[in-house]
Amino acid sequence: MKSNQLLPFERNRYYIGKLLTSADFQAEQVYNNHKRRFLNELIYGSGIVCGLGVYSLDDLSIMVESGVAIDGWGREVVVENAVMKKLSAIEGFESLETSHAVLCLRYSEEQVDPVYAISGNERGESYEYNRLREGYELCLMDRQAVQGDIVPPPPFLTSGVLYEDGDYRVSVTIPAVVSCAQRVRMRVTVEQLSATDDALDFDAILDVPALATDDGGHDCNVHFEGVLPGEGGSAESDYWFTASPSPLPDSTIMAGVGDIMVRVGDKKRSAREAFLLKLAVSEQTPEQIISTAIGSVNLEDLAVTGRSEYIELAEFTLQRTKNAYIIEDVRENGIKRYIRTNGSAHLRDDFREWFTAPARGVEARSVETNAAAQTVPQQREPLIATGVCEIPVPPNAKKDQIIYSDEIVHGLGSGLVFVSAGLEFFSEDPKLGTTARSTVYGDAALFSASSALPIPSAQTAVRVMNERGSFIVAVRLNEPTPLAVLTLRWNAYMPPVGSESSRLGIRDGKSISAVRPTVVMYTRESHYFSVAFKNMEPCTLNYELTEKNSGTITPDGIYTAPGREGIYEIRIYCADQPLISTYAYAVVKKRMGNEDEQPEGEMSAPDEVGQPQTPQLPQLPQNPLNSLK
Repeated sequence: MKSNQLLPFERNRYYIGKLLTSADFQAEQVYNNHKRRFLNELIYGSGIVCGLGVYSLDDLSIMVESGVAIDGWGREVVVENAVMKKLSAIEGFESLETSHAVLCLRYSEEQVDPVYAISGNERGESYEYNRLREGYELCLMDRQAVQGDIVPPPPFLTSGVLYEDGDYRVSVTIPAVVSCAQRVRMRVTVEQLSATDDALDFDAILDVPALATDDGGHDCNVHFEGVLPGEGGSAESDYWFTASPSPLPDSTIMAGVGDIMVRVGDKKRSAREAFLLKLAVSEQTPEQIISTAIGSVNLEDLAVTGRSEYIELAEFTLQRTKNAYIIEDVRENGIKRYIRTNGSAHLRDDFREWFTAPARGVEARSVETNAAAQTVPQQREPLIATGVCEIPVPPNAKKDQIIYSDEIVHGLGSGLVFVSAGLEFFSEDPKLGTTARSTVYGDAALFSASSALPIPSAQTAVRVMNERGSFIVAVRLNEPTPLAVLTLRWNAYMPPVGSESSRLGIRDGKSISAVRPTVVMYTRESHYFSVAFKNMEPCTLNYELTEKNSGTITPDGIYTAPGREGIYEIRIYCADQPLISTYAYAVVKKRMGNEDEQPEGEMSAPDEVGQPQTPQLPQLPQNPLNSLK
């Protein structure tokens, strides 16, 4: 096989008096060809650009239409005219061993145009070929003999083993980064590792704090019954969630040992350890996440991959006898791989309209809402949006100079919307002992003059275009700033419809409660506090500890106990309606033989099965919601 190594790129360096030989001219051609093929391989990939349809003319013959393709080495393969051939006349037919044959196209070169060569007399040859004609070849291969491109998967998915023994492995796979408020799929795969004849029954409850099921819950029941795919085989099941509307850079999918139940044949088996799988929720769109994952594959990884010089055109099903054959079926769907080109983008957009229906009843609902608004005010929750914008600072910006942002769409639609914007910056927070983000709204000079905060002295104002659903931020510099870009945090708020009294009444009957308000756990263990919603839609929740040194809790509700025994309180409340809240309690018990810090108070001993007994709880405070009713 010829080498497909394109690097390094080396071109001629010309200078006065340079003697050019055939090697120099060859280097010129090689440089341009390799550079073009390198870009073809990286930007377009391999596949069909246009044409190359395959049709059966009769039981023995086929036709391949004209077209263009790019192979795995970045070489252009052009079939300038339609070609008709008997299948038996195509290279590779005599070597077929099965009734499923794949028709492939590959690049070829042919030496043409012989001319008289003076230097050829030294070798006893009077002629040399003057041209290389680029062309193509058709060939037939058995399906199992066709090897596609071997490309390493980009760092897009994250996987973890939920359960494994000598017979079965159950694993969970999900994108490592998911988009806020977007749908995402989690795949659970069962692999059979041995030749056992005992089927697998499997149940597990996964806590998914950063994801929500269709009913608003944060737990997922994984269930397989009677699975027996055979040694080396597998079975899959997909679960769909909606990601948190707020970014969570470090979240976890988790399941305790007691949450995993396994039966192989008539015997129960136990998980050896708890399951943890990290993922993140990002403000990036799915397209941005995918582009980041694909673009992060480095050139060295691409260089070691196996690229195929064959381009698959069609698959034939043959009915063969000892001395003859008949083309029974020609299949192209699922065989061809097409390359998306910018030249066809406008056609793609036009064609997509035939598959995209406009939102039903949008105008009708708008009319009904307006008619109802004339009689009874319609109540709804307030709408809130936030984001970050950057305003470039012109070079040599002067005092009292005013700079403006681009027009920003806040996403709450047209209507009365309040928008505020403030300068955002990072600085050392001595209380937190780390770098923290701060935002200054209004005149930043009131803070910059009396502190060493890294903020420019400036004033901000916002112009809201209510009917257009957008706004513009203006910044007046009180003094010149060395910054090249000003970062501003903006917040948009659309108040609820109705009178003030009706807005206060929105909370009536709404409440949240912890699914397990009291949890007994060991020191340093983690637990996810799931919440049930009553008379309200699931919303973004905030979690906080009511006292210091009582452990840690993540923004998505995963609590990690401290290293000492005690009873610790966690407050859970709605982010947009903080008065709707509830409390949960962690009863923390040390493991036997734990060398951590000695407990401050006596606790009851573990029971016979090794689980800590629940001590007598103190009087718990009432839910603050009760005071509102």
